Amino acid sequence: MTPASRTSRALSFDSAAAQYAANRPSYPAALFEAIEDMAGRPLAGARLADIGAGTGIGTALLHARGARVVAVEPGDGMAEQFRRGLPEVPIVRGDGNHLPLATASLDFLTYAQSWHWTDPDRSIPEALRVLRPGGALALWWNAAALDVPWIDAQTSRVERHFGLGRAVGGNGDGTHEALATSAGRLEFERRHVRWTRRVPVGTHLANISSHSLFLVHGERTAAFIDAERRHLLAVFPDGMVEETYDVGLLLAIRP
Repeated sequence: MTPASRTSRALSFDSAAAQYAANRPSYPAALFEAIEDMAGRPLAGARLADIGAGTGIGTALLHARGARVVAVEPGDGMAEQFRRGLPEVPIVRGDGNHLPLATASLDFLTYAQSWHWTDPDRSIPEALRVLRPGGALALWWNAAALDVPWIDAQTSRVERHFGLGRAVGGNGDGTHEALATSAGRLEFERRHVRWTRRVPVGTHLANISSHSLFLVHGERTAAFIDAERRHLLAVFPDGMVEETYDVGLLLAIRP
């Protein structure tokens, strides 16, 4: 993906902020327990910045666990939706490449579904700058569980429809990017947390169509969603889809 296309896809979420907030999956409690275990300290009372916070799906859970959170978000539409849902949490404009945060001021720096939009040559030095010694950088992604047959079949249909390969079409490629580009600067520990949710077919389709790949393809997306509804109802005749996710978590401690 070129820098220009990366920027275009990153900003595409602004046009679908309400759809994103209403339909995207959240994260399981076990994820935050893993973060605390790996970091060796609780989230409660910690000074934390959530970067690329979007509509606040991850931020809300961090706040609920007692962290002293500030959100950082570059998009106008996403920030507006965030303020509607979390008026009690401060949000500032910025991104991972240019953090509007004080040096050595944070116990945690978190990226939920957003690290892959950064340039690690810039975002890693920025993370090291704003974390205090011993502070933790935590990155995570909800990735569809491809060992579940219906999810694997749907992923293959997405790849064929949009002309993608599995490495591009999946959600886990950002995790591998983070590992590869941070070599020699941070040592990441890695864990996975599996979880599921049951949602109506319409919610599932709204969820997948809120991804950047779908948002930038207009009519091609509409055609896919129409056909996909029929596929899903053949598998889930009661109209309730069981989504299964593997959350990939990477955490590194600042020396």
